[in-house]
Amino acid sequence: MIWLNSRHMIPLFFLIATGSLLFVFASPAAATETREFILSNGLKVLLVEVPKAPVATVQVWYKVGSRNEVMGRAGLSHMLEHMMFKGTEKYPQGTFSRLIRKNGGIDNAFTSQDFTAYFENLAADRVALALEMEADRMQGLVLNMKELTTEREVVKEERRLRTEDDPQGALVEALFAQAYLSHPYHWPVIGWFNDLDAMTLNDLQQHYDTYYAPNNATLIVVGDIKADSLLSVIKQLFEPIPRGPDSNLLSTAEPEQKGERRFLLKREAQVASIMMGYRVPNFTSEDSYALDILDSILSHGKSSRLYQSLVYKEKSALAVGAEYSVLQSDPGLFYFYALVSPNQKPERVEAALNREIKRLQTHPPTELELQRAKNQVEASHVFEQDSNFRHAMLLGQAESVGAGWQKIDQFVKRIRAVTAKDVQRIARQYLREDNRTVGTLIPVTPKQPDAPSSAAQQRMP
Repeated sequence: MIWLNSRHMIPLFFLIATGSLLFVFASPAAATETREFILSNGLKVLLVEVPKAPVATVQVWYKVGSRNEVMGRAGLSHMLEHMMFKGTEKYPQGTFSRLIRKNGGIDNAFTSQDFTAYFENLAADRVALALEMEADRMQGLVLNMKELTTEREVVKEERRLRTEDDPQGALVEALFAQAYLSHPYHWPVIGWFNDLDAMTLNDLQQHYDTYYAPNNATLIVVGDIKADSLLSVIKQLFEPIPRGPDSNLLSTAEPEQKGERRFLLKREAQVASIMMGYRVPNFTSEDSYALDILDSILSHGKSSRLYQSLVYKEKSALAVGAEYSVLQSDPGLFYFYALVSPNQKPERVEAALNREIKRLQTHPPTELELQRAKNQVEASHVFEQDSNFRHAMLLGQAESVGAGWQKIDQFVKRIRAVTAKDVQRIARQYLREDNRTVGTLIPVTPKQPDAPSSAAQQRMP
């Protein structure tokens, strides 16, 4: 899952090592009830009472991300996220964040391939303020060319920092572009420079009018609230907003990959890098839970197979890991990455990665490995929900990709049911050569500035 955020990246994992012991966690979901309401205009509302501290998070999730864009306008959803902070008639430019800060809170937003979300973390007695302003910009955003011109340059600079000046960011962008040829996961969430330059005010207005509607959104409040009394406030603020057009997204299905794809990326970098991606199912498949465990066994922590083999023993890699997200709207990418140690060849690191994958395909994980991985995944899942913000994030992501928030409560049970044979089977089924895309980053020598001509040298004092 790739998320872009205007100010900082949201951390994706919280991992702990548990050794050989089985830790049984009581999910916070068991102690806190999620109450669901559907307003007359289609807005879904999820309220969770957590009275342990006088704080709360307010989040509005829209079911629109880069997968809802078309070729030539990549980055439109992320650009609109930026423009949502430019004001309405009631709250002009700069007012929104200033009022939240004045009331002791923080606010931000993030865009992914599948959704765009906005949040405010603040004292529980200030929740009504956040709700009122979110309702206002759900229907009253004012777009103007001056702000678009300014924000376009901000987003372009963001792209330079995250991709153009970041070798790993450039490599993962190229990996997705090669792994997906037809599906919108092909283009980056932040967009390309040409697409950013081509965006018009009309493009943004149409995107806003189409997707920023109550029937395409989920409102979530988690914290020290009283659901019944807060629901009446929410109805008063949000029900007058008219229902928008029904979304008729026909997402292009990516054809089955028929053979390995390879590419080289040559650019300035300190060390070489390897990335290997495999197309895999999302939450709609029971295999997704075994893939989560496989990810943990191979890449989570210093006890993982990849770290022990490539970093600790061989010392062929400076860092190694993997990324996989169960909660995506469409089948995603399970990818490995490795930073090649100085004086080592990328080919050796790639061979080592393949060797560890092959070992898992031929020999299932031990019971100790399997239990440690389950403990890690379960602990991460449970501890996430101990935070109001992360709890709401899980609910919002599950709702926005089509899984439904109830999927969160089923996660631990499904993870516990995964067997060693399941992990071996899915490694054989999905981590195949014909389903693989491999990218290698080759460092090149930085360009030296042109030396001044002899005539220019003579003119220098």
